[in-house]
Amino acid sequence: MLQSTSRVREIIAVLRRYNIKKGIDPEKLRLILEELGPTFIKLGQIASLHPDILPQAYCDELSKLCSEVAPMPYNEVVETIERSCGCPWNQIFLWIQEKPRGSASIAQVHRAALRTGEQVVVKVQRQGIYEIISQDVRLLHRLIRFLPPVSIKNMADLDQMLEEIWSAAKEEMDFVMEAANMREFSRRNKGIAFISSPKVYEQYSSAHILVMEYIDGYSIDDKEALLKNGYNLRETAQKLADNYMKQIIYDGFFHADPHAGNIRIRDGKIVWIDLGMMGRLTDKDRQMLTLGLQGIALNDFDMIEEAVLALGEFRQRPDRKKLRDDIENLLNKYGQTGMGNLKLMELLTDLMEIMKENQIQMPHNLTMLVRGLTHMEGVLADLSPDINMIEIARTRIMESIWSPENIEAELKNSGKSILLSLRKAQSIPSSLSDVLQEFKRGEAGMNFNVQATDSFTRLLYHLVYAAIKGLLIAALFIGSSIICTTDMQPQLLGMPLLAAIGYFTAILLSLSMALNHVRKKNSR
Repeated sequence: MLQSTSRVREIIAVLRRYNIKKGIDPEKLRLILEELGPTFIKLGQIASLHPDILPQAYCDELSKLCSEVAPMPYNEVVETIERSCGCPWNQIFLWIQEKPRGSASIAQVHRAALRTGEQVVVKVQRQGIYEIISQDVRLLHRLIRFLPPVSIKNMADLDQMLEEIWSAAKEEMDFVMEAANMREFSRRNKGIAFISSPKVYEQYSSAHILVMEYIDGYSIDDKEALLKNGYNLRETAQKLADNYMKQIIYDGFFHADPHAGNIRIRDGKIVWIDLGMMGRLTDKDRQMLTLGLQGIALNDFDMIEEAVLALGEFRQRPDRKKLRDDIENLLNKYGQTGMGNLKLMELLTDLMEIMKENQIQMPHNLTMLVRGLTHMEGVLADLSPDINMIEIARTRIMESIWSPENIEAELKNSGKSILLSLRKAQSIPSSLSDVLQEFKRGEAGMNFNVQATDSFTRLLYHLVYAAIKGLLIAALFIGSSIICTTDMQPQLLGMPLLAAIGYFTAILLSLSMALNHVRKKNSR
């Protein structure tokens, strides 16, 4: 309780010093958050991901928030390492560089060498940081209740945002999870010759320290060094953008903070580092993102509306007419622009403005994606300005649509749907017979009594018969195609015998329907 009271006084003192009664602008807000410490820095960083809530000027300024703080003393670093490893540090390391390579609000990084000779970096968590952030989050939850009604409370669910902060902070403070991210990223990119990530030494790592391979090479934004060492900037940018789109569209597991400091070039490979903040997309997320991009490409606002409604979280019931009008205005702006000429950041900014105007909030995984894409576009613009991420995304999407795996999945899904329809269709003849008998007896009713004529009965019968026959032909074609993807024996003409029989039967039925249609047409 005393600690909470002391912290409240500290917060009030900072707010008074910046004289917030006279108003607050983006820069003043950033300075206040930096002074209040790691929890508030994290709050600002999360808020900067929400252009669907905050004005763009605030998001741009808060994105500058840096977690760089004064380093913790070297003796605390050694103490944390030894407590984590359960032995004196020099039983594992030959040396640990006393001056950190970087010092952030949650952890700091030191170069070192293992006794086996490998060059490594050691990420060491700040002592007591978990308790500090936990206390601040609890305190902020209480303070939110006292905010006046007319405030940012109307624009965002602050309790939800605090939970986002706490979840993100816990992930960053759990180095076991970061090590798992590194393993997963390495596995997903194993077959790509030009992509790499640091090796993690799990035997020395824990929830509080992380021992990783030291990555030298060149920063992605050091163009002079890259050119001097024979790298083609455009080729490098193309590979980088393509891999990032692969992470999003194929993997649904992407680097959420791809600024230049987290991408290095070494031995002809793009090395992704600092994998503590990774984004994940569900299958539905990826399908809807693809749908939205296709909608923009095809100038189809129905597709875009469907994607926005499926992806968004609503603070109130959306005004569908206003949303459609806003999307139509967006398409009028970009509809005549070729995909290769669209600017991703400009498009995302306009989409966020539409969501903000319609009280639609993006879930955290998508705000991370927007942040990642924004960083990546900046890196690419510096490295090779003619690389267009939307064009690369479109290419990736088309490849995924026409991939054998996707076609096979679609055939199987279509086959299941047809089979379900056929099962339901089995009951149609008997049900239809009952209906026709009622029509003949004059007992059927559809809000009014109707007496069916013989010609109408025959017409209805032939229509249903043709529909069932068409479903059967479609089922035979799709079912045979699915069987062709297997190695079923015996085979005929290079395909399973059962598939060949299915195709042959479907063709005969199709010819039969065509001949019947021609014969009836001539008889008229």
